[in-house]
Amino acid sequence: MSQRILIVEDEPKIAALLKDYLQNSGFECHHIDHGDHVQPWLAEHGADLILMDLMLPGKDGLTLCREILQATPHQPVVMLTAKVEEIDRLLGLELGADDYICKPFSPRETVARVRAVLRRAQATPPTADAATQTSNDIELDEAGWRAFARGQDLQLTAVEFQLLKVMMAAPGRIFSRDKLMDHMYQDHRIVSERTVDSHVKKLRRKIGDIWPNRTIVHSMYGVGYKYDPDFCDDPEDN
Repeated sequence: MSQRILIVEDEPKIAALLKDYLQNSGFECHHIDHGDHVQPWLAEHGADLILMDLMLPGKDGLTLCREILQATPHQPVVMLTAKVEEIDRLLGLELGADDYICKPFSPRETVARVRAVLRRAQATPPTADAATQTSNDIELDEAGWRAFARGQDLQLTAVEFQLLKVMMAAPGRIFSRDKLMDHMYQDHRIVSERTVDSHVKKLRRKIGDIWPNRTIVHSMYGVGYKYDPDFCDDPEDN
């Protein structure tokens, strides 16, 4: 069965070009040109991957990305945009988007990156009984891509969940930013180190909202980050 791609794009020529290339590459494609129509369609049909423009009539792409990934954290999403400012790029990735493609783009490259995201999603599917729990009140539910602090859902994005999962798998190990990027983005996309810093800050803020004055993800100055609930808190660790 062909994998289904939902193209959310309000420019007809771009949508038609993407649809032609993806269909010629063996994908089943559906096109929506209005942000308000995306979630009702997904609820009825579902998609293996969403290829979504940032600027849309109705709900914009960032709002849709946030809402879709809150409901379905493992949903692959690739964002398309003509806005290349770094803040937009970071915001898109912080919401959990799997990739971010700037216009103008090569249709062939876009197909290749769609394939890469789908391979990555299939390589590590969540399993029904997959769960990891520490003795320090942090629990990962890999089946639902959810994390809990003292029993409360942290409401992590997919990228934040992956970041926490990687560090929790090796407590006390110091991960460089480059190494974390390799784990978080296995297609080796080029992103700023500040992207990792931003994800870590948001992750720590969410844990702190439930578990005040407790640091379990630590900054190691000039090196990177580590997960260690037993490590003595540093008042300048931020």
